Amino acid sequence: MDELAEDLELLPATRRALRHRIAVAQSAGRAPSVVAAVLRGGEVVWEGARTSVEGHGPDGNVQYRIGSISKTFTAVMVMRLRDEGLLSLDDPLEKHLPGTGVGRVTVAQLLSHTGGLAAETPGPWWERTPGALRPALADVLGEEPFKLTPGSRHHYSNPGYTLLGSLVEALRGRPWEEVLRAEVLEPLGLDRTSAAPLAPHAGGWAVHPWADVMMPEPLEDLGLMAAAGQLWSTTRDLARFAGFLLRGDERVLGAESVREMRRPSAPPEPGLADLGYGLGMQLAAHGERRLAGHGGSLPGFVAGLWLSEADDVAAVVLANCTSGVPASGVAVDLVAIVADAEPRFPQPWRPFTEAEAARLPLELCGPWYWGTAAHAVRLLADGALELAPVAATGRTARFRAEPDGSWTGLSGYYTGETLRAVRREDGSVSHLDLASFVFTREPYEAQAPVPGGVDPRGWRGIG
Repeated sequence: MDELAEDLELLPATRRALRHRIAVAQSAGRAPSVVAAVLRGGEVVWEGARTSVEGHGPDGNVQYRIGSISKTFTAVMVMRLRDEGLLSLDDPLEKHLPGTGVGRVTVAQLLSHTGGLAAETPGPWWERTPGALRPALADVLGEEPFKLTPGSRHHYSNPGYTLLGSLVEALRGRPWEEVLRAEVLEPLGLDRTSAAPLAPHAGGWAVHPWADVMMPEPLEDLGLMAAAGQLWSTTRDLARFAGFLLRGDERVLGAESVREMRRPSAPPEPGLADLGYGLGMQLAAHGERRLAGHGGSLPGFVAGLWLSEADDVAAVVLANCTSGVPASGVAVDLVAIVADAEPRFPQPWRPFTEAEAARLPLELCGPWYWGTAAHAVRLLADGALELAPVAATGRTARFRAEPDGSWTGLSGYYTGETLRAVRREDGSVSHLDLASFVFTREPYEAQAPVPGGVDPRGWRGIG
Protein backbone atom coordinates (compact mmCIF):
# COMPACT_ATOMS: atom_id res chain seq x y z
CA MET A 1 0.00 0.00 0.00
CA ASP A 2 1.47 3.35 -1.01
CA GLU A 3 1.66 6.33 1.34
CA LEU A 4 -1.38 8.12 -0.13
CA ALA A 5 -3.64 5.07 0.08
CA GLU A 6 -2.48 4.44 3.63
CA ASP A 7 -3.39 8.01 4.58
CA LEU A 8 -6.86 7.67 3.01
CA GLU A 9 -7.77 4.44 4.78
CA LEU A 10 -9.78 5.10 7.95
CA LEU A 11 -8.82 3.74 11.32
CA PRO A 12 -11.09 1.08 12.90
CA ALA A 13 -12.18 3.46 15.66
CA THR A 14 -13.22 6.06 13.09
CA ARG A 15 -15.18 3.52 11.10
CA ARG A 16 -16.97 2.36 14.23
CA ALA A 17 -17.88 5.97 15.11
CA LEU A 18 -19.34 6.45 11.64
CA ARG A 19 -21.37 3.23 11.91
CA HIS A 20 -22.60 4.27 15.35
CA ARG A 21 -23.73 7.70 14.11
CA ILE A 22 -25.93 6.32 11.34
CA ALA A 23 -27.22 3.57 13.63
CA VAL A 24 -28.40 6.24 16.07
CA ALA A 25 -29.88 8.26 13.19
CA GLN A 26 -31.87 5.29 11.89
CA SER A 27 -33.07 4.20 15.32
CA ALA A 28 -33.91 7.61 16.76
CA GLY A 29 -35.33 8.83 13.45
CA ARG A 30 -37.39 5.65 13.04
CA ALA A 31 -36.37 5.37 9.40
CA PRO A 32 -36.93 2.30 7.24
CA SER A 33 -33.34 2.72 6.07
CA VAL A 34 -30.36 5.07 6.18
CA VAL A 35 -27.40 4.84 3.82
CA ALA A 36 -24.27 6.97 3.93
CA ALA A 37 -20.85 7.49 2.40
CA VAL A 38 -17.74 9.51 3.24
CA LEU A 39 -15.30 10.93 0.69
CA ARG A 40 -11.74 11.87 1.63
CA GLY A 41 -8.98 12.93 -0.70
CA GLY A 42 -11.31 12.44 -3.65
CA GLU A 43 -11.97 8.78 -2.79
CA VAL A 44 -14.89 7.06 -1.09
CA VAL A 45 -13.30 5.77 2.12
CA TRP A 46 -16.39 4.53 3.95
CA GLU A 47 -19.91 3.32 3.18
CA GLY A 48 -22.52 2.23 5.67
CA ALA A 49 -26.21 1.46 5.96
CA ARG A 50 -28.78 0.68 8.63
CA THR A 51 -32.19 -0.81 7.91
CA SER A 52 -35.32 -2.08 9.61
CA VAL A 53 -35.32 -5.19 7.43
CA GLU A 54 -32.86 -7.73 8.77
CA GLY A 55 -30.30 -8.87 6.21
CA HIS A 56 -31.56 -6.46 3.57
CA GLY A 57 -29.48 -3.32 3.93
CA PRO A 58 -29.11 -0.89 1.01
CA ASP A 59 -25.70 -0.14 -0.45
CA GLY A 60 -24.15 2.75 -2.30
CA ASN A 61 -25.83 1.71 -5.56
CA VAL A 62 -29.44 2.01 -4.34
CA GLN A 63 -31.27 5.13 -5.49
CA TYR A 64 -33.10 7.48 -3.14
CA ARG A 65 -34.84 10.70 -4.02
CA ILE A 66 -32.58 13.67 -3.18
CA GLY A 67 -35.03 16.59 -3.30
CA SER A 68 -33.38 19.99 -3.23
CA ILE A 69 -29.88 18.69 -3.81
CA SER A 70 -31.24 18.82 -7.38
CA LYS A 71 -30.89 22.60 -7.11
CA THR A 72 -27.11 22.30 -6.93
CA PHE A 73 -27.11 20.33 -10.18
CA THR A 74 -29.26 23.04 -11.78
CA ALA A 75 -26.88 25.72 -10.50
CA VAL A 76 -23.94 23.89 -12.11
CA MET A 77 -25.70 24.06 -15.48
CA VAL A 78 -26.35 27.79 -15.08
CA MET A 79 -22.72 28.40 -14.15
CA ARG A 80 -21.67 26.55 -17.31
CA LEU A 81 -23.77 28.98 -19.34
CA ARG A 82 -22.04 31.85 -17.56
CA ASP A 83 -18.57 30.43 -18.18
CA GLU A 84 -19.39 30.01 -21.87
CA GLY A 85 -20.38 33.68 -22.09
CA LEU A 86 -24.03 32.96 -22.88
CA LEU A 87 -25.20 34.94 -19.87
CA SER A 88 -23.98 37.10 -17.01
CA LEU A 89 -25.05 36.46 -13.45
CA ASP A 90 -26.11 40.11 -13.34
CA ASP A 91 -28.44 39.71 -16.32
CA PRO A 92 -32.14 40.21 -15.62
CA LEU A 93 -34.13 37.07 -16.32
CA GLU A 94 -36.15 38.94 -18.97
CA LYS A 95 -33.07 39.14 -21.19
CA HIS A 96 -33.04 35.39 -21.74
CA LEU A 97 -36.50 34.20 -20.63
CA PRO A 98 -39.01 36.92 -21.54
CA GLY A 99 -42.64 37.06 -20.53
CA THR A 100 -42.49 35.54 -17.06
CA GLY A 101 -43.72 38.66 -15.27
CA VAL A 102 -40.75 38.50 -12.88
CA GLY A 103 -38.10 39.38 -15.43
CA ARG A 104 -36.40 42.07 -13.35
CA VAL A 105 -34.95 39.38 -11.07
CA THR A 106 -31.32 38.62 -11.93
CA VAL A 107 -29.77 35.22 -12.53
CA ALA A 108 -27.57 35.65 -9.44
CA GLN A 109 -30.60 36.48 -7.30
CA LEU A 110 -32.34 33.31 -8.42
CA LEU A 111 -29.25 31.21 -7.72
CA SER A 112 -28.84 32.68 -4.23
CA HIS A 113 -32.56 32.85 -3.31
CA THR A 114 -32.54 36.63 -3.05
CA GLY A 115 -35.05 37.31 -5.82
CA GLY A 116 -37.93 37.95 -3.41
CA LEU A 117 -40.06 35.18 -4.93
CA ALA A 118 -42.49 33.03 -2.95
CA ALA A 119 -41.11 29.97 -1.20
CA GLU A 120 -43.70 27.65 -2.75
CA THR A 121 -46.10 27.45 -5.68
CA PRO A 122 -49.75 28.44 -5.37
CA GLY A 123 -52.32 25.67 -5.21
CA PRO A 124 -51.86 22.21 -3.71
CA TRP A 125 -48.57 20.97 -2.24
CA TRP A 126 -46.36 20.67 -5.30
CA GLU A 127 -44.15 17.94 -3.87
CA ARG A 128 -47.11 15.59 -3.44
CA THR A 129 -49.09 16.33 -6.60
CA PRO A 130 -48.33 15.70 -10.29
CA GLY A 131 -46.53 18.34 -12.29
CA ALA A 132 -49.40 18.27 -14.79
CA LEU A 133 -51.26 20.54 -12.37
CA ARG A 134 -48.65 23.24 -13.14
CA PRO A 135 -48.20 23.03 -16.92
CA ALA A 136 -46.83 26.59 -17.40
CA LEU A 137 -44.58 28.99 -15.53
CA ALA A 138 -47.62 31.13 -14.77
CA ASP A 139 -49.02 28.18 -12.79
CA VAL A 140 -45.75 27.88 -10.85
CA LEU A 141 -45.49 31.60 -10.08
CA GLY A 142 -49.15 32.48 -9.50
CA GLU A 143 -50.73 35.92 -9.52
CA GLU A 144 -48.55 37.29 -6.70
CA PRO A 145 -45.08 35.80 -7.27
CA PHE A 146 -43.16 38.35 -5.15
CA LYS A 147 -43.12 38.23 -1.38
CA LEU A 148 -40.15 40.59 -0.89
CA THR A 149 -38.31 43.24 -2.86
CA PRO A 150 -35.76 41.53 -5.13
CA GLY A 151 -32.28 41.75 -3.64
CA SER A 152 -33.46 42.82 -0.20
CA ARG A 153 -32.79 39.57 1.67
CA HIS A 154 -32.46 35.83 1.43
CA HIS A 155 -35.77 33.99 1.06
CA TYR A 156 -35.66 30.39 -0.13
CA SER A 157 -37.70 29.92 -3.30
CA ASN A 158 -38.54 26.68 -5.06
CA PRO A 159 -40.24 28.51 -7.97
CA GLY A 160 -37.00 30.46 -8.43
CA TYR A 161 -35.20 27.26 -9.38
CA THR A 162 -38.01 26.30 -11.74
CA LEU A 163 -37.19 29.55 -13.55
CA LEU A 164 -33.51 28.57 -13.67
CA GLY A 165 -34.41 25.20 -15.15
CA SER A 166 -36.49 26.95 -17.81
CA LEU A 167 -33.59 29.34 -18.43
CA VAL A 168 -31.29 26.38 -19.12
CA GLU A 169 -33.84 24.94 -21.53
CA ALA A 170 -34.28 28.29 -23.33
CA LEU A 171 -30.54 28.81 -23.90
CA ARG A 172 -29.74 25.17 -24.75
CA GLY A 173 -32.87 24.47 -26.78
CA ARG A 174 -33.29 21.10 -25.05
CA PRO A 175 -35.15 19.77 -22.01
CA TRP A 176 -33.54 20.30 -18.60
CA GLU A 177 -33.06 16.58 -18.07
CA GLU A 178 -31.28 16.11 -21.41
CA VAL A 179 -28.92 18.99 -20.73
CA LEU A 180 -28.20 17.66 -17.25
CA ARG A 181 -27.33 14.21 -18.53
CA ALA A 182 -25.16 15.37 -21.43
CA GLU A 183 -23.31 18.18 -19.65
CA VAL A 184 -23.02 17.02 -16.02
CA LEU A 185 -23.99 13.42 -15.32
CA GLU A 186 -22.19 11.69 -18.19
CA PRO A 187 -18.92 13.66 -17.94
CA LEU A 188 -18.74 13.00 -14.19
CA GLY A 189 -19.72 9.35 -14.51
CA LEU A 190 -22.92 9.72 -12.48
CA ASP A 191 -24.80 6.91 -14.21
CA ARG A 192 -27.01 6.22 -11.18
CA THR A 193 -28.46 9.74 -11.04
CA SER A 194 -31.70 10.27 -12.95
CA ALA A 195 -34.98 12.15 -13.10
CA ALA A 196 -37.01 8.95 -12.79
CA PRO A 197 -36.20 6.06 -10.43
CA LEU A 198 -34.06 3.22 -11.74
CA ALA A 199 -33.89 -0.14 -10.01
CA PRO A 200 -32.65 -0.79 -7.43
CA HIS A 201 -34.30 2.10 -5.63
CA ALA A 202 -35.84 2.63 -2.21
CA GLY A 203 -39.52 3.25 -1.67
CA GLY A 204 -40.57 6.43 0.09
CA TRP A 205 -42.36 6.05 3.41
CA ALA A 206 -44.24 8.19 5.91
CA VAL A 207 -43.74 6.97 9.47
CA HIS A 208 -46.55 7.70 11.95
CA PRO A 209 -45.33 10.28 14.49
CA TRP A 210 -46.82 8.49 17.50
CA ALA A 211 -46.79 4.81 16.53
CA ASP A 212 -44.40 2.42 14.82
CA VAL A 213 -46.43 2.05 11.65
CA MET A 214 -45.94 3.55 8.22
CA MET A 215 -47.53 4.09 4.81
CA PRO A 216 -46.07 4.65 1.32
CA GLU A 217 -45.76 8.16 -0.04
CA PRO A 218 -46.79 8.93 -3.64
CA LEU A 219 -43.93 9.28 -6.15
CA GLU A 220 -44.87 12.16 -8.41
CA ASP A 221 -43.23 13.53 -11.54
CA LEU A 222 -42.76 17.20 -10.66
CA GLY A 223 -42.94 18.55 -14.20
CA LEU A 224 -41.63 22.11 -14.39
CA MET A 225 -40.53 21.89 -10.76
CA ALA A 226 -37.98 19.18 -11.65
CA ALA A 227 -35.07 21.63 -11.51
CA ALA A 228 -35.93 22.30 -7.86
CA GLY A 229 -36.23 18.74 -6.59
CA GLN A 230 -36.83 15.91 -9.06
CA LEU A 231 -33.63 13.86 -8.99
CA TRP A 232 -32.90 10.37 -7.71
CA SER A 233 -29.33 9.37 -6.87
CA THR A 234 -27.11 7.13 -4.78
CA THR A 235 -24.52 7.75 -2.10
CA ARG A 236 -21.73 6.72 -4.49
CA ASP A 237 -22.86 9.11 -7.20
CA LEU A 238 -23.37 11.94 -4.74
CA ALA A 239 -19.97 11.32 -3.16
CA ARG A 240 -18.44 11.64 -6.61
CA PHE A 241 -20.47 14.82 -7.16
CA ALA A 242 -19.20 16.17 -3.82
CA GLY A 243 -15.64 15.58 -5.02
CA PHE A 244 -16.45 17.63 -8.11
CA LEU A 245 -17.86 20.42 -5.93
CA LEU A 246 -14.56 20.43 -4.02
CA ARG A 247 -12.13 20.31 -6.93
CA GLY A 248 -13.99 21.11 -10.11
CA ASP A 249 -13.61 19.27 -13.40
CA GLU A 250 -12.74 21.13 -16.59
CA ARG A 251 -15.20 18.96 -18.52
CA VAL A 252 -18.02 20.51 -16.49
CA LEU A 253 -16.85 23.49 -14.36
CA GLY A 254 -13.34 24.54 -13.40
CA ALA A 255 -12.08 24.79 -9.84
CA GLU A 256 -12.57 28.56 -9.64
CA SER A 257 -16.21 28.34 -10.70
CA VAL A 258 -17.13 25.70 -8.12
CA ARG A 259 -15.23 27.75 -5.53
CA GLU A 260 -17.42 30.70 -6.52
CA MET A 261 -20.51 28.58 -5.91
CA ARG A 262 -19.28 27.93 -2.35
CA ARG A 263 -18.77 31.62 -1.52
CA PRO A 264 -21.49 33.52 0.37
CA SER A 265 -23.82 35.32 -2.02
CA ALA A 266 -26.67 35.87 0.43
CA PRO A 267 -26.73 36.45 4.19
CA PRO A 268 -28.46 33.90 6.40
CA GLU A 269 -32.16 34.25 7.02
CA PRO A 270 -32.75 36.14 10.28
CA GLY A 271 -32.76 33.83 13.29
CA LEU A 272 -31.02 30.94 11.55
CA ALA A 273 -27.56 29.89 12.69
CA ASP A 274 -26.08 29.19 9.29
CA LEU A 275 -23.66 31.11 7.08
CA GLY A 276 -26.09 31.97 4.32
CA TYR A 277 -26.27 30.72 0.77
CA GLY A 278 -23.86 30.62 -2.14
CA LEU A 279 -24.80 29.97 -5.77
CA GLY A 280 -26.84 26.80 -5.50
CA MET A 281 -25.12 25.75 -2.28
CA GLN A 282 -26.06 26.14 1.36
CA LEU A 283 -23.33 27.25 3.78
CA ALA A 284 -23.02 26.22 7.41
CA ALA A 285 -20.68 26.06 10.38
CA HIS A 286 -19.95 23.17 12.73
CA GLY A 287 -17.91 24.73 15.51
CA GLU A 288 -14.99 26.42 13.75
CA ARG A 289 -15.45 24.26 10.66
CA ARG A 290 -17.01 25.86 7.58
CA LEU A 291 -19.06 23.64 5.32
CA ALA A 292 -20.90 23.85 2.04
CA GLY A 293 -23.49 21.54 0.57
CA HIS A 294 -27.23 21.09 0.42
CA GLY A 295 -30.06 19.30 2.11
CA GLY A 296 -33.03 17.81 0.37
CA SER A 297 -36.43 16.36 1.12
CA LEU A 298 -39.49 15.15 -0.73
CA PRO A 299 -42.35 13.14 0.77
CA GLY A 300 -40.80 9.79 1.65
CA PHE A 301 -37.17 10.89 1.49
CA VAL A 302 -34.56 13.10 3.17
CA ALA A 303 -31.01 13.74 1.96
CA GLY A 304 -27.87 15.63 2.90
CA LEU A 305 -24.58 16.31 1.10
CA TRP A 306 -21.95 18.36 2.96
CA LEU A 307 -18.25 19.03 2.45
CA SER A 308 -15.37 20.74 4.19
CA GLU A 309 -12.79 22.18 1.81
CA ALA A 310 -10.22 22.68 4.57
CA ASP A 311 -10.42 19.03 5.60
CA ASP A 312 -10.96 17.62 2.08
CA VAL A 313 -13.81 15.52 3.48
CA ALA A 314 -17.41 15.15 2.31
CA ALA A 315 -20.32 13.03 3.47
CA VAL A 316 -23.66 11.97 2.00
CA VAL A 317 -26.65 10.66 3.97
CA LEU A 318 -29.90 9.39 2.42
CA ALA A 319 -33.00 8.01 4.16
CA ASN A 320 -36.44 6.91 2.97
CA CYS A 321 -38.71 8.63 5.47
CA THR A 322 -40.65 11.89 5.23
CA SER A 323 -39.28 13.16 8.53
CA GLY A 324 -37.33 12.03 11.56
CA VAL A 325 -33.77 11.77 10.25
CA PRO A 326 -31.93 15.12 10.05
CA ALA A 327 -29.94 14.00 7.03
CA SER A 328 -27.91 17.20 6.69
CA GLY A 329 -27.05 17.21 10.38
CA VAL A 330 -25.96 13.59 10.25
CA ALA A 331 -23.82 14.25 7.16
CA VAL A 332 -22.14 17.18 8.91
CA ASP A 333 -21.48 14.92 11.90
CA LEU A 334 -19.85 12.31 9.65
CA VAL A 335 -17.55 14.96 8.20
CA ALA A 336 -16.60 16.05 11.72
CA ILE A 337 -15.99 12.48 12.92
CA VAL A 338 -13.44 11.87 10.18
CA ALA A 339 -11.85 15.32 10.17
CA ASP A 340 -11.45 15.47 13.95
CA ALA A 341 -10.30 11.88 14.49
CA GLU A 342 -7.92 11.82 11.52
CA PRO A 343 -6.78 15.34 10.59
CA ARG A 344 -5.75 15.89 7.01
CA PHE A 345 -2.08 15.43 6.21
CA PRO A 346 -0.67 18.56 4.57
CA GLN A 347 0.85 18.20 1.16
CA PRO A 348 4.66 17.94 1.24
CA TRP A 349 6.32 21.30 0.73
CA ARG A 350 8.09 21.45 -2.59
CA PRO A 351 9.93 24.38 -4.16
CA PHE A 352 9.17 25.64 -7.63
CA THR A 353 11.22 24.20 -10.47
CA GLU A 354 14.02 26.27 -11.93
CA ALA A 355 11.93 27.09 -14.98
CA GLU A 356 8.98 28.16 -12.83
CA ALA A 357 11.18 30.20 -10.49
CA ALA A 358 12.62 32.16 -13.40
CA ARG A 359 9.14 33.56 -14.12
CA LEU A 360 8.13 34.37 -10.55
CA PRO A 361 7.50 38.01 -9.48
CA LEU A 362 9.82 37.76 -6.47
CA GLU A 363 10.23 41.54 -6.44
CA LEU A 364 6.62 41.82 -5.24
CA CYS A 365 7.08 39.49 -2.29
CA GLY A 366 7.81 40.56 1.26
CA PRO A 367 6.71 43.48 3.45
CA TRP A 368 4.64 46.41 2.21
CA TYR A 369 2.95 49.21 4.11
CA TRP A 370 -0.42 50.81 3.62
CA GLY A 371 0.22 53.96 5.61
CA THR A 372 1.57 52.55 8.87
CA ALA A 373 -0.19 49.17 8.58
CA ALA A 374 2.29 46.41 7.81
CA HIS A 375 1.32 43.84 5.18
CA ALA A 376 3.09 40.92 3.54
CA VAL A 377 2.84 39.68 -0.03
CA ARG A 378 3.42 35.96 -0.43
CA LEU A 379 3.59 33.92 -3.60
CA LEU A 380 1.40 30.84 -3.20
CA ALA A 381 2.09 27.40 -4.62
CA ASP A 382 -0.63 27.78 -7.27
CA GLY A 383 0.99 30.97 -8.61
CA ALA A 384 -1.46 33.35 -6.95
CA LEU A 385 -0.40 36.23 -4.72
CA GLU A 386 -1.67 36.64 -1.18
CA LEU A 387 -1.78 40.06 0.46
CA ALA A 388 -2.29 39.79 4.22
CA PRO A 389 -1.85 42.04 7.24
CA VAL A 390 1.05 41.26 9.54
CA ALA A 391 -1.21 41.96 12.53
CA ALA A 392 -3.91 39.53 13.57
CA THR A 393 -6.70 41.52 11.94
CA GLY A 394 -7.13 43.19 8.59
CA ARG A 395 -7.96 42.46 4.99
CA THR A 396 -6.51 39.35 3.42
CA ALA A 397 -6.96 38.56 -0.26
CA ARG A 398 -5.70 36.30 -3.03
CA PHE A 399 -4.88 37.64 -6.50
CA ARG A 400 -4.73 35.98 -9.90
CA ALA A 401 -2.10 37.01 -12.45
CA GLU A 402 -3.38 38.64 -15.65
CA PRO A 403 -1.64 38.71 -19.05
CA ASP A 404 -0.99 42.47 -18.82
CA GLY A 405 1.05 42.06 -15.62
CA SER A 406 -1.72 43.13 -13.25
CA TRP A 407 -3.41 40.98 -10.63
CA THR A 408 -7.16 40.51 -10.01
CA GLY A 409 -8.56 40.02 -6.50
CA LEU A 410 -10.21 36.65 -5.90
CA SER A 411 -11.37 36.91 -2.30
CA GLY A 412 -12.33 39.19 0.53
CA TYR A 413 -12.62 42.96 0.34
CA TYR A 414 -10.53 43.15 -2.83
CA THR A 415 -12.54 40.67 -4.91
CA GLY A 416 -12.54 41.91 -8.50
CA GLU A 417 -10.19 44.82 -7.73
CA THR A 418 -6.94 45.32 -9.64
CA LEU A 419 -3.49 45.22 -8.06
CA ARG A 420 -0.72 46.85 -10.10
CA ALA A 421 3.00 47.15 -9.55
CA VAL A 422 3.93 50.72 -10.50
CA ARG A 423 7.49 50.94 -11.80
CA ARG A 424 10.13 53.64 -11.89
CA GLU A 425 11.92 54.64 -15.07
CA ASP A 426 14.65 52.07 -14.40
CA GLY A 427 12.05 49.28 -14.19
CA SER A 428 12.21 48.73 -10.44
CA VAL A 429 8.97 48.62 -8.45
CA SER A 430 8.07 51.93 -6.80
CA HIS A 431 4.86 50.91 -5.07
CA LEU A 432 1.73 48.80 -5.36
CA ASP A 433 -1.55 50.39 -6.36
CA LEU A 434 -4.70 48.56 -5.17
CA ALA A 435 -8.14 50.13 -5.49
CA SER A 436 -6.60 53.60 -4.95
CA PHE A 437 -4.54 52.41 -1.94
CA VAL A 438 -0.78 52.89 -2.21
CA PHE A 439 1.42 50.22 -0.65
CA THR A 440 5.06 51.25 -0.12
CA ARG A 441 8.21 49.46 1.02
CA GLU A 442 8.56 51.79 4.01
CA PRO A 443 5.77 53.41 6.05
CA TYR A 444 4.80 56.62 4.21
CA GLU A 445 7.84 56.38 1.95
CA ALA A 446 8.75 59.89 0.86
CA GLN A 447 9.73 58.86 -2.69
CA ALA A 448 6.37 57.21 -3.38
CA PRO A 449 3.23 59.08 -4.47
CA VAL A 450 1.44 58.79 -1.12
CA PRO A 451 -1.96 60.54 -1.34
CA GLY A 452 -1.88 63.75 0.67
CA GLY A 453 1.93 63.85 0.57
CA VAL A 454 4.49 63.10 3.27
CA ASP A 455 5.65 65.67 5.81
CA PRO A 456 9.14 66.71 4.61
CA ARG A 457 10.50 66.67 8.17
CA GLY A 458 9.80 62.93 8.34
CA TRP A 459 9.45 60.84 11.47
CA ARG A 460 10.31 62.54 14.77
CA GLY A 461 9.79 62.36 18.50
CA ILE A 462 7.79 64.61 20.76
CA GLY A 463 9.03 68.01 21.87
